[in-house]
Amino acid sequence: QLQLVASGGGLVQPGGSLTLSCAASGFALDYYAIGWFRQAPGKEREGVSCISRRGGSTNYADSVKGRFTVSRDNAKNTVYLQMNSLNAEDTAVYYCAADGRIFGSCTTARGEYEYWGQGTQVTVSS
Repeated sequence: QLQLVASGGGLVQPGGSLTLSCAASGFALDYYAIGWFRQAPGKEREGVSCISRRGGSTNYADSVKGRFTVSRDNAKNTVYLQMNSLNAEDTAVYYCAADGRIFGSCTTARGEYEYWGQGTQVTVSS
């Protein structure tokens, strides 16, 4: 059974850093593009970042460019989201998603992703 598990969330002070992980089981991650999304209370789920199957293509939302870095280790079947210079606006539940139909450049359009993890809470607060 295909499963994604997001982890690494927590409470961090403004300006701090966190690294989220998205671990896959039941399938080989290197056949899938991976997207990271987040949903703050009362807001729509938004695309944050994505990475192509082999990692050659990445995209970021304007709000996180220069602060977040997505990477993948297909040998470990895991994708990471390194988040630096966090601020209160980054507080949300973060989700990872996978889709095997995305080739070439990845997309942060949530409708393009078929498989979703359960989410991990990130809270930025002093």
